Amino acid sequence: MSAPAAGPRLSDRQRLAWLRLIRTPNVGPASFRELINRFGSAEAALEMLPELMISGGANRIARIPSVAEAEAELDAARRAGARFVGIGEADYPPLLKTLDNPPPLLAVKGEGAVFRLPAVAIVGARNASLAGIKMARMLAADLGREGYAIVSGLARGIDTAAHKGSVSTGTIGVLAGGLDVPYPPENAGLCDEIADRGGAVVSEMPFAWQPRAQDFPRRNRLVAGMALGLVVVEAAQRSGSLISARLANEMGRLVFAVPGSPLDPRAAGCNALLKDGVTLVTEAADVLGALAPLAGTRLPRTLPLAEAPDMSAMPPPGENDRADVLEALGPTPIAVDDIIRHTGMSAAQISMVLLELDLAGRLERHAGGNVSLIA
Repeated sequence: MSAPAAGPRLSDRQRLAWLRLIRTPNVGPASFRELINRFGSAEAALEMLPELMISGGANRIARIPSVAEAEAELDAARRAGARFVGIGEADYPPLLKTLDNPPPLLAVKGEGAVFRLPAVAIVGARNASLAGIKMARMLAADLGREGYAIVSGLARGIDTAAHKGSVSTGTIGVLAGGLDVPYPPENAGLCDEIADRGGAVVSEMPFAWQPRAQDFPRRNRLVAGMALGLVVVEAAQRSGSLISARLANEMGRLVFAVPGSPLDPRAAGCNALLKDGVTLVTEAADVLGALAPLAGTRLPRTLPLAEAPDMSAMPPPGENDRADVLEALGPTPIAVDDIIRHTGMSAAQISMVLLELDLAGRLERHAGGNVSLIA
């Protein structure tokens, strides 16, 4: 593993505090950012968590990982030849920064240089046909030779073929579980080969985390978010690959699909995407032509590593404020701006009440910044 690229870096103390904060139950990427913005540092936020959970109506205080537990995970990463990369650091995937609520920390095994290549995601069926596997491998190899990194989810079938086709030119594997728990297990050797040959394997989940069904859509979000465009090679009508295509479209990424026989259910999803107007792909040139204008796009600046100004002196919301926000919320997602207009409260006050509810496990955040109460 090469040394991380030059640029801004978290201090060891910051990295430890960031890891403890993001591993705390009910702290996700959105609430992590809100906490940093509100209290100025992860250390200060950790001290305030119990009070915020109580204010949000939590039945019990979530357990905050200890310093020793966070140090143990950092040690596990080092033993695995991996490291934790923060969102402002040079080895953080640039396109991922543009997502709504990107993961503040990623476990990375391999070479950060691969993240600086323009990237294409290739996804598809686990029970892929031989023709689909051949197509995925050919597309990945051809795009790799043209200077693109290939991103996929390390699943059986199309994902595995895409990684194998681009392992010599640069590929990025995204895991749904911990970095030390490759899934499926037979791809453990492929993970090592990717990292050893200039690519990278990443995960936002804790070490030793066994992937659950709900973790795969999160994985798919990162796959789509790292790439300029996403190619679906084979996909059934109801499949994770179509979820990836929908996520990519919502992020403003280009979506492509390889046509298949109308008699093969593994091609039904791709054919449906083509009917909806995505770009048809029969060779790498179809992808290259569409992505060429985007490959040199300058990305917006992201949250700097210098931690935010301390806003903890802002007056906390009162009980009447909390009651007004709770009355406005329900199980149907609504925009935060609508809550602001309805209650007449300031954006800062609304943000704080929503943060308290989030930390108490009572709030669900949706795409586009919408929120709802958890039933």
